[in-house]
Amino acid sequence: MTRRSEYPLPEAGGGRQGPASGPGDRTRGGASSSSRAGDGPPPRPEEQARAICLRLLTGSPRTRKQLADALAKKGIPAEVAEEVLSRFEEVGLIDDSAFAGAWVESRHRGRGLARRALTQELRTKGVASAVIDEAVGQLDAEQEERTARELVERKLRSTRGLDRDKRLRRLAGMLARKGYPEGLALRVVRRALEEEGEEPELLDSYLPDA
Repeated sequence: MTRRSEYPLPEAGGGRQGPASGPGDRTRGGASSSSRAGDGPPPRPEEQARAICLRLLTGSPRTRKQLADALAKKGIPAEVAEEVLSRFEEVGLIDDSAFAGAWVESRHRGRGLARRALTQELRTKGVASAVIDEAVGQLDAEQEERTARELVERKLRSTRGLDRDKRLRRLAGMLARKGYPEGLALRVVRRALEEEGEEPELLDSYLPDA
């Protein structure tokens, strides 16, 4: 009965139980697996950084800046974060250019955002100015105006019954909040109202809310 006292009991979940796995097996060949299960030292900062990045990237694409911020919040040393993020860029897991291009297409199609609003959003995500310019350059002036007209057409019906000034403010303000320039917003709203038979004399002096 002394055999039980010669060997420490394994931690919960530390190894396979049963007759095929005796105490001697766990102390010799099974020691490393027991450590991996939680008995050994914590993972190195490099391993932690890789795990954090992979988990975040599994959910959705991220910019390098977003990942760097996440690593900093977890206490990963700056030099370790820099090394891991650079490696992720090398293998294509981080690609700010591809991120920005996809963001512009998705947000313009889905939300109707104009170049100015898209530029601001990408800046908040830490994308470099040159990369932003290239991505936003996908949208030319004609495409931006077409989208603005579509937005106004969808909103136009809900403004019927309001007085002219309120319609102007609501429609032009909606475009302004989505980042459309004042001149473009006024031109698109003027055209839409004139097609309905309105005569918006106040349009020229109206400045849409930012």
